[in-house]
Amino acid sequence: MYHYISIPPEDADVYRTDLSVTPDKFRAQMQYLADYGHTPIDLYTLSRAITNHEPLPPKPVLLTFDDGYLDNYQNAYPILQQFGFVGTFFIPTEFIDSNRLGYMTWPMIEEMAATGHRFEPHSRTHPDLRDRDDAYLLWEILGPQETLAHHIGYTPRYFSYPSGRYDENVLAMMQRLDFWGAVTTFGDDELGFGNRFAWPRLRVRFDTSLSEFIDLVNSTWN
Repeated sequence: MYHYISIPPEDADVYRTDLSVTPDKFRAQMQYLADYGHTPIDLYTLSRAITNHEPLPPKPVLLTFDDGYLDNYQNAYPILQQFGFVGTFFIPTEFIDSNRLGYMTWPMIEEMAATGHRFEPHSRTHPDLRDRDDAYLLWEILGPQETLAHHIGYTPRYFSYPSGRYDENVLAMMQRLDFWGAVTTFGDDELGFGNRFAWPRLRVRFDTSLSEFIDLVNSTWN
C-alpha cells in the first residue's frame, strides 16, 4: 500500500511524511521485485484465482496506491512502466473532477488506464463512511464507480475505504452494488473469499528501508 511517491516538502507534517515514499526508494523496491521474480497482478486476477482457481504467476504481489496524487502519474507511473508492472490506483473522484491541486487529472488517469493500470473508487470525497444512511453511501460509493467507468471504459469492481474505516452498513452496500472486493488499511496478508470486503494490505512508509521492504514481501512466502 502506497500513497505519495515523492520527497515530502520541507514543511510536511508527520502524516504527509509517513505517507511518502521517495522515487529513488520506490524504484529500488520495484527493482528488487523484478530481480527476484515477483509478478505484480491486479485485483481481478486475484479474484479469478480465488473463485475460479485460475493459476497465479510466480510470487504474485499487488501494488496499490491510494488517493490519486499527482506524483503517482509523475513518478510512480514511469517507474512501473519501466518494469512492465501493473498498479491499482484508488481514486476519490471529486478531487479529480474539481481539478484539486496536487492530484491527477482525468486525461492522466485515462492514459494510465489505457496502458493496463487499474483504477478503482476510493469514495467521492474521502469521508468517514461509518454511521451513514443508504443515500449517503450511494453518493459516495456508486457515484464514483460510475464516474470512473465513464473515463476508463469498464465498471470498476473494487473499493478502498477512506482511512480504512467501514461498518456493517458499508459492507452491506458493497454486496448490494455488486462489488467484488474492498481493501482496508489494516496490515495482514490473508486474502481470501471470506474476507473479500475487508482485504488487508501491507503499508510501505517513508522510513521503510529496502531490507524491511524485502521482509514485508517475503513474509507472505514463509
